[in-house]
Amino acid sequence: MPPRHQRNTVLEAAGGGHAANCATATRTSPNRGRFALTVSKSRVWETGCMTVRTAPVELPALATVPGRPFGIYIHVPFCATRCGYCDFNTYTPAELGGANPEGWLEALRAELGMAALRLSAPSPDVAGRAAPPSVDTVFVGGGTPSLLGGDGLAAVLDALRAHFTLAVDAEVTTEANPESTSPQLFEQLRTAGFTRVSLGMQSVAPHVLAVLDRAHSPGRALDAAREARGAGFGHLNLDLIYGTPGESDDDLRRSVDAAIDAGVDHVSGYALVVEDGTALARRVRRGEIAPPDNDVLAQRYELLDARLSAAGFDWYEVSNWSRPGGECRHNIGYWNGGEWWGAGPGAHGYVSATRWWNVKHPNAYAQSLADGLLPVADFEQLDFATLHTEEVMLRLRLRDGLPLAALSDRERARAEAVIDEGLVALDADRLVLTDRGRLLADAVVRTLLD
Repeated sequence: MPPRHQRNTVLEAAGGGHAANCATATRTSPNRGRFALTVSKSRVWETGCMTVRTAPVELPALATVPGRPFGIYIHVPFCATRCGYCDFNTYTPAELGGANPEGWLEALRAELGMAALRLSAPSPDVAGRAAPPSVDTVFVGGGTPSLLGGDGLAAVLDALRAHFTLAVDAEVTTEANPESTSPQLFEQLRTAGFTRVSLGMQSVAPHVLAVLDRAHSPGRALDAAREARGAGFGHLNLDLIYGTPGESDDDLRRSVDAAIDAGVDHVSGYALVVEDGTALARRVRRGEIAPPDNDVLAQRYELLDARLSAAGFDWYEVSNWSRPGGECRHNIGYWNGGEWWGAGPGAHGYVSATRWWNVKHPNAYAQSLADGLLPVADFEQLDFATLHTEEVMLRLRLRDGLPLAALSDRERARAEAVIDEGLVALDADRLVLTDRGRLLADAVVRTLLD
């Protein structure tokens, strides 16, 4: 919600308060602002209604749906240190219990081989030959993939290519922490076949980085972006976090301007979330720092959006902006009904109407594969109602909007109310969030759904 509390009678009648309705109040929102990152890296699919099993389970038969984009997410669970706000499935050296990158890579090769077999279907071009689907996008996330070094990340792509065919125009992304990059690393990544790099910048303000327990210096992410451009990367993302306790408007303004000046074609901006069990949450609980303020988060989001828009970046998803052609195709697949195999400890996959997630610890992951089993902790098969809810929830976050045809008659009638409230605009046959609607995206979804 904007800093000035504008009353919203439709959403208040639906039982949503200001904090619950704000798109930046991701702690209480079902479609968290960090969905692109968390869908494959955290607890996003682990809810109270799911049974968590400690032994691998057998997946049902899987068959990709023709015409849907198909991607592969690869989770690298290693970090040198843990950032204070992070609750992703990552491990520092002291937490690995003997697991190491070499053992992880060996297990990854095994999982990718088993995945290719599970997804193989008769190929239309070679009679009688079974083949897995062509891969449109690859995203190597973590954790800190850049800790593997250029040779290690090249080996990851080699492992994938040994079992899958990349599309001619495949987008191949890796995340990287600025402190573990170098010009040589970026040159190795380009040679290996990576087409895109996503760098964790967060802020240029030293006191903000200190609160977040980020290890890199304020200017290192910007230098890394320039080094990546020098190595030939045309597609680069910088991640920003806004709303950190102690951050000022000017801190964020300088961070956004620095990202723009670095020459990247994509910026992601995420509201700080204080996750249970993190060092940041403990500091908030002890009263050492204040929790993020929802009104401040909304104001900062507007500042971020205005600054990026003025520089030629367009929002294409609530938390993502790009120059023309710079959109992250892999993440669009998550929001737009695509399918993907999630490989690595704790990774999540989705094919047809089945969603599954792997065991979390690298040792348990490797042991399952050594035993000849896919390392699946559990799965769920989505019914029509759940699929519909997620389609509305995710596609409405996109600038392309939600087709009216995806809604029932009763939902289309309720859409008139949020249009009248100025939260959604009708663009041809699609519902598109307005600027104010982006701040209340979750509440708009709740209003629309049966």
